[in-house]
Amino acid sequence: MQLTGLLDVLAGTEAFQSLVNALNTHLQEYPDQMLVRAARPYVVAALARELARPVLVVTARVERAYDIAEQLPAWLPDTRILRFQEPTAMFYERAPWTEVVMRARLQTLAALAPPIVPGNKTPSETQPPILVTSAYALMQVTVPVRDFRAASRQFRVGQRIDIDQLIKQWVGVGYQPVSVVVQPGTFSRRGGIVDVFPPAMDFPVRIEFFGDEIDSLRTFDPATQRSVEPLKNFVTTPAREALPGQLPVAAARLAQWFEGLPPQDEDLASPAPDWHQLENATGFPMAESYLPYLYDSPASLLDYLPDDTLIIVEDWANLRDTIGELEDQALGLRDEKEGMNALPPNAPLPYHTWDEILDQLSARAVLHLGQPDDIGQMTSAVLGEFFSPGPRYAGQLRLFLDELQQSSSSSQSDNPTHADTFSIIVTRQAQRVAELWGERTDHLTPVTKLESASELRPITFVEGALTEGWTLHYGDTSSLYLLTDAEIFGWNRPEPRRRIQPRPMTPEAYFADMTEGDYVVHVDYGVGKFKGIHKRKLDGSEREYLLVEYGGGDMLYVPIHQADRLSKYVGSDGGAPTVNRLGSQEWGRTKERTQKAVEEVAEDLLQLYAARNVVRGHAFNPDSAWQHEMEASFPYVETDDQLRAIDEVKADMERPRPMDRLICGDVGYGKTEVALRAAFKAVMDGKQVALLVPTTVLAQQHYTTFGNRVISFPMRVEMLSRFRTRPQQDAILQDLKEGKIDIIIGTHRLLQEDVGFKDLGLLIIDEEQRFGVTHKEQLKKMRTEVDVLTMTATPIPRTLYMGLTGVRDISVIQTPPDERLPVVTHVGVYDDKLVRQAILRELDRGGQVFFVHNRVQSIDMMADRLRRLVPEASFVIGHGQMEERELEAIMGDFAAGEYDVLVSTTIIESGLDIPNANTIIIDRADRFGLAQLYQLRGRVGRSANQAFVYFFHDRDHRMTPEARERLETIGEYTDLGAGLSIAIRDLEIRGIGDLLGTRQSGHIDAVGFHLYTQMLSDAVQRVRQDTGGETLTVEEVADHAADQAAQLLQARSMVTIDLALPGYLPVDYVPDMQLRIQLYRRLANVETEAEVDAMQAELQDRFGVMPKSVEGLLVQLRIKLLAQQAGATAVATENGRLNIKLPYLGSIDRVALQNYLGEVVRVSRTAIWFPQNMPELEWRPLLVDILRRLDREQVQEVFAIGED
Repeated sequence: MQLTGLLDVLAGTEAFQSLVNALNTHLQEYPDQMLVRAARPYVVAALARELARPVLVVTARVERAYDIAEQLPAWLPDTRILRFQEPTAMFYERAPWTEVVMRARLQTLAALAPPIVPGNKTPSETQPPILVTSAYALMQVTVPVRDFRAASRQFRVGQRIDIDQLIKQWVGVGYQPVSVVVQPGTFSRRGGIVDVFPPAMDFPVRIEFFGDEIDSLRTFDPATQRSVEPLKNFVTTPAREALPGQLPVAAARLAQWFEGLPPQDEDLASPAPDWHQLENATGFPMAESYLPYLYDSPASLLDYLPDDTLIIVEDWANLRDTIGELEDQALGLRDEKEGMNALPPNAPLPYHTWDEILDQLSARAVLHLGQPDDIGQMTSAVLGEFFSPGPRYAGQLRLFLDELQQSSSSSQSDNPTHADTFSIIVTRQAQRVAELWGERTDHLTPVTKLESASELRPITFVEGALTEGWTLHYGDTSSLYLLTDAEIFGWNRPEPRRRIQPRPMTPEAYFADMTEGDYVVHVDYGVGKFKGIHKRKLDGSEREYLLVEYGGGDMLYVPIHQADRLSKYVGSDGGAPTVNRLGSQEWGRTKERTQKAVEEVAEDLLQLYAARNVVRGHAFNPDSAWQHEMEASFPYVETDDQLRAIDEVKADMERPRPMDRLICGDVGYGKTEVALRAAFKAVMDGKQVALLVPTTVLAQQHYTTFGNRVISFPMRVEMLSRFRTRPQQDAILQDLKEGKIDIIIGTHRLLQEDVGFKDLGLLIIDEEQRFGVTHKEQLKKMRTEVDVLTMTATPIPRTLYMGLTGVRDISVIQTPPDERLPVVTHVGVYDDKLVRQAILRELDRGGQVFFVHNRVQSIDMMADRLRRLVPEASFVIGHGQMEERELEAIMGDFAAGEYDVLVSTTIIESGLDIPNANTIIIDRADRFGLAQLYQLRGRVGRSANQAFVYFFHDRDHRMTPEARERLETIGEYTDLGAGLSIAIRDLEIRGIGDLLGTRQSGHIDAVGFHLYTQMLSDAVQRVRQDTGGETLTVEEVADHAADQAAQLLQARSMVTIDLALPGYLPVDYVPDMQLRIQLYRRLANVETEAEVDAMQAELQDRFGVMPKSVEGLLVQLRIKLLAQQAGATAVATENGRLNIKLPYLGSIDRVALQNYLGEVVRVSRTAIWFPQNMPELEWRPLLVDILRRLDREQVQEVFAIGED
């Protein structure tokens, strides 16, 4: 959306030009503009365009800074908008800053302080940037400008650089060495190729050297590691504000102070353990907590501003008061910490005081947009006189259209009082509103751009979103009305912020992540222990092997082109497996037993699949006009994954077979909206919908959400749970049977025998894994009768298993909503001081807190303890043993903001959505399962505010190894979209469990989860592909599955390649062992020559010119593929010959085959061979040519070879 043309209207007014002239005189004081809140982003944009100089907008509150920054691109799409963010930690709080915050701050500082390169003039932007920040960010101390510039460096093609010195410098300014560059602030070196990810850039950069000269610069995609586009130059900035070179200074100061104190516990709240890490200048995550210790004169954002910057303070009085509140809060925390010896006396301030900020502002041009204060006087006309808030219609579309029509008629008449009246309607529902307008008068097509004032018409519908609208009265008779969804409907849909991409982790990537000492499974030899990568020299050629130790100390050297035959072992209980012995027949017998198991499971799983194809269900109609209208009221911006899931669900519903789709997405990623749209679609076809949830609290929340969204439509939503009295339940059940209820939401109460429907068309199940065995059996029966949509936030092992085998239709929502930030996660010993600090921090920003104490018998005692600890807060208790009405009232009051802290059991675990609660504290977190911990963390972080979670364990209670692993895992996986990573890690910690029944667990133990799943997945996929989508009977599917399972195990017997070629990834080419293993597995999994070519291009791109050993590796892979296509069992060098062994040679006309291949080769009963007495560059292409000519299909056609 672009509204640049509307700026022309304001620019043409006398009052605006008067203000611009005053600003151009560079005075220090200007009249307060008294602007209505809604019009301020518009005026900021107009001033920035007119003045053509940098602008800094300062708000009091964080949320308002986001609001203004998000609206400015609509007015100035070509101007760089920089949002200088606030740290995620409070002043004096010892806590890490998130990557998102650090990166946004560094991007702003880099734009303001580029490196000074002798002889180079820093290019100026065509339109100077607009910076937006809040009081909190303005107060925060940061790295001095001089140090920031000195730590930045510019690179250009042709430049000569000492790579060793470069790496040393990067480490000194905060960059971390890694094997693969994915995250900002990291770098890697592979010979003459250096990858680096400057935080101020959107993509990392690959620097390719020729000697010490930069030969090329190019950005690359961190997900694929492939190059994107070439660069002529780029800049690396510091990777963090706490420069590691300064950290030993802070360590010395802290050490000196700590030497005079008694020994302290090294808990979460104490800085005692920190100074050792500071002293070593390591990648210490909490280094920014010590910024005031690092620099004698730390800077503020104001120090970075160019001299001609215009500073716009949105509301001076509010800014002053907010900074005062933040100072009071910081001083209170400081006093507490000094009293606990957790802070040195007279410690340097981590912020700039109001007096310091005022001094700096007084020396610059500052404009106040808000109401008059003690600074600034009304000496002339101000812009605020010409603006007023827009009219509010609160969803009354008829009234809105009536007034719009009246305004339009007046402006087109001869009435001089409405000579120039323009109404601009900015809405996400522009198409819908335009259609309603077209029913009254001429049809108007919505636009997305208004680039010039000449494009203005009396009525213009614009597809887009702004927070609020306003009215501008200019001239004697002219008015400009800007109306948004806030005025028309009473809500607004924000424009998306810069999206934070999750780092997806595939199961394949995890299972390739083998480390020395892990148990592994080889397809042909069984379970052993991985001992790393080893190099051996055979027949004069060096090769690398994956070394596996078996029973009795036997060692197996696995050729790297067979790396795909090795997988990480995961069993049913997480324990150590039985290691096989080489040469034993036991592994063969184990595979045979597993083959039968695969047949059995494939039959069970595919029976449902076949039954759904046989049964004819209801094919729903395409979306109705009401469907579009309801969906347009969604108050957020759908993510791409969300839209894809919605489309897949609707497509399933419109097919005649019953739907059975799983929606898998992290907590808060928008699964409920997918379900709501499916439910609405079903009701539009006259069907009833049942939404089954695991808890009464979640049922209440869904009831509220669904009810609010469909309130404008003739649709009845009801809830059936223990929150309803018995008479109420009886009335609901009767109405449900009579078809008077369209959507029923309830707990397992919906599965009881007295519940009946008139015409059930869709069953939605939220968190199916939370239901018991009996309930699941009932659900299994329903799956063949009605459309079923299942939702899960944590892909638990069963869900993960079904997804890997491909039996269920799955939609995965991996993209976080635009405003989501990763949750800051603390794991440690319970500490009253930290609990108080966490609660006060949330209360100070107007938020609420969850405190989870999962023992009803002691929850009242814990609540009393918390009340004494934080008397400033109001507490309320909620748990599942309360009387229904009481619990319902408590949850409602907390959601309405009546209480600050909810002390509860895990009743809040599933689906509860309270955006204002952004801190959660879990007591005795070691007693929870990994999926539970993940679900609990998902209760916060559902708004634009930074969320915090504290997982505490008891200091005096000894944790089990499994509990420790769970806490380490939840602390490690904090990225957005970490659900899959956590689910797979859960498999390793606690095993598969009773995934498919006790009998199958034994088979999974025998061969490992990954191989078992591969076998079954391949079998199922082949059935689905080979049937071509045809409808099969259950018996046909079962028979087919058994056949395919047997074929699958035969197909696992791979061709053997043994050539006198070096074939491996040298350590100096790919230094990291984990990365080499992953590359070996990827190379071993290629299936076409095109994929070999793609891997070759990737290796050259990522690692540079390939050495001979890598070329040999790729040649062997190509030969392996061609040999498989030819049906060969081996390609090997023996006794000076190069042999291609083929099983069918004894049964065909070998003379004809000899003539077909030519005199250069010889054909025997067992092999095709030729002397290897020629140079490598000659026999390699000859071998490839022969194998291509031996392609199985081609040879079968010529020689009529039958299948063996």
